[in-house]
Amino acid sequence: MDDEYYLSLAVREAKKGAKKKEVPVGAIVVKDNKVLAAAHNLKERKSDVTAHAEILAIKKASKKIGDWRLTDCTLYSTLEPCPMCAGAILHARIKRIVYGALDIKWGASGSITNLFLEKFFNHYTESIYIINDECGNLLKRFFKKLR
Repeated sequence: MDDEYYLSLAVREAKKGAKKKEVPVGAIVVKDNKVLAAAHNLKERKSDVTAHAEILAIKKASKKIGDWRLTDCTLYSTLEPCPMCAGAILHARIKRIVYGALDIKWGASGSITNLFLEKFFNHYTESIYIINDECGNLLKRFFKKLR
């Protein structure tokens, strides 16, 4: 499995979100080297606090395979998951999460907390941070424009 390649697909999704004036975060769900789902943030457009890229990608992947369990899937995200998304990742039984930028305000995979390491959950998700400058730069440029 080529983590860099799939992370680049998540970057492509993030760019779609940026064009819609959404915070540029993209997510991809992959199983057996096939993309099951791709999504980007739609929180502003949908006026929905839960419309994060990761949540939307999980919903699409679940619908595609007809099961809420995404066992043996990897979720690629341009940004470290927040607690809400980390919870959904754990509930969906996703095997791995790979992300390309740290979230120093909401990060739930090591920056602020790490829900994936908590021993009281009945599922473990491997969490992998791959430094990807494009992921971080998309966010920096987006917020710089806002200010």
